[in-house]
Amino acid sequence: PIASGRLPSRVAGTAALFLAAGGSVLGFAFGVRFGVVVLLYIGLQLAYTFSLKYIVLVDVFAIAAGFVLRAMAGAYAIGVPNSLWLLVCTLQLALFLGFGKRRNELIVLEENAGSHRKALEGYRMGLLDQLISIVLAGLVVSYAVYTIMSPTAVKHPMLVMTLPNVMYGIFRYLYLIQVENKGGSPETILLEDRPMQVNLVLWLVEVVLAFKLLGNVQL
Repeated sequence: PIASGRLPSRVAGTAALFLAAGGSVLGFAFGVRFGVVVLLYIGLQLAYTFSLKYIVLVDVFAIAAGFVLRAMAGAYAIGVPNSLWLLVCTLQLALFLGFGKRRNELIVLEENAGSHRKALEGYRMGLLDQLISIVLAGLVVSYAVYTIMSPTAVKHPMLVMTLPNVMYGIFRYLYLIQVENKGGSPETILLEDRPMQVNLVLWLVEVVLAFKLLGNVQL
């Protein structure tokens, strides 16, 4: 709306200021730690908007940091400890999605990529493919450790049965961005790709089984 002119930038800026202030106040109503995360998130968004989005690699790390802050805030909001391994997995998953989006932008925009997003001038297809491979390897290992050796996994040993679903979801998304060039909108893929939807439902069912029904069943 702002780019098209339907929403004046002054109106948008004023609304953003009031929403940020109101959100910060409400954030501290959920607790000091939640409120601090809200402030950090707002600061990150400002830094990304005015600076970080122009820096190669840093732009994607800034986006990923936003997802990590959201995960932390969610844990603080409901009063449960943050799982370090889960935060690591969140970071790596967000990096994977971010680099996949940059890859799609290079394919779709071609020679106009740099004019669309300045940071794209520094990316190359080969580099992005290598970064995606590195992040995916770390993600699979991190999630495997989380489901086998983390404090959560020790209490719920059957959580490891969700590992194949996560691996399939990762490989399916990798197929979609590299073969079908659909990495531009992760949320669209989730809404439109039936295999991903089925896999997500199965993963959710297995998580419920691991936490609620199977309890402390040992393999």
